[in-house]
Amino acid sequence: MTQRSGNPDGVRMRIMLTDDHPVVQEGLAAMIGTEPDMRVVGQARCGEEALELFRRVRPDVTLMDLRMPGMGGVEAIRAIRREFPDSRLIALTTYDGDEDIYRALEAGAQAYLLKDMICDEILAAIRAVHAGQRRIPAAVGTRLAERRAGMNLSEREQQVLEFVAAGKSNKEIAAVLEDTEATVKGHVTNILDKLGVRDRTQAVITAIRRGLVHL
Repeated sequence: MTQRSGNPDGVRMRIMLTDDHPVVQEGLAAMIGTEPDMRVVGQARCGEEALELFRRVRPDVTLMDLRMPGMGGVEAIRAIRREFPDSRLIALTTYDGDEDIYRALEAGAQAYLLKDMICDEILAAIRAVHAGQRRIPAAVGTRLAERRAGMNLSEREQQVLEFVAAGKSNKEIAAVLEDTEATVKGHVTNILDKLGVRDRTQAVITAIRRGLVHL
């Protein structure tokens, strides 16, 4: 194996894990621990801890969960990539919505894997990313392809959608946003059109499936 800068033993890939679930951490560490070309050099429970730990251990590849308390995985990926442009990160999560995938890859992740994938797929992705390749499994690529170009929600529409998902009426949303009810209604109409649905219930279901909102 070609030695990378920052790999002192020159043999095994140095892997950092970031996940707020101890069972997941233990499972990943045990899986990686059986591989002769890998070793875990650090484990973090949140994005802030991941950034600080990354600075100290400089791993070759980092596995990053997306949904964690405090700084989430997307923000952590972006922060690490900003400080360490050559870092190699894998989003490993239970979320398969196309917006989740897009945001993680846009932030700088080189791979997006689901936690229910078999061990061999995860290990193969680690090796691929370590070699400088991107890894997008077919199932993930299909979801990403569903994300229609030019149909992104505006920042205000995203806010309104989150309120709709929380069960708030147009009048209640208008009060929170200090806007008119007619304006909020217009935002809702735009949201329905962009999501390709006919009512608020379908909008919420679609938004959850796509990863636009998380309840």
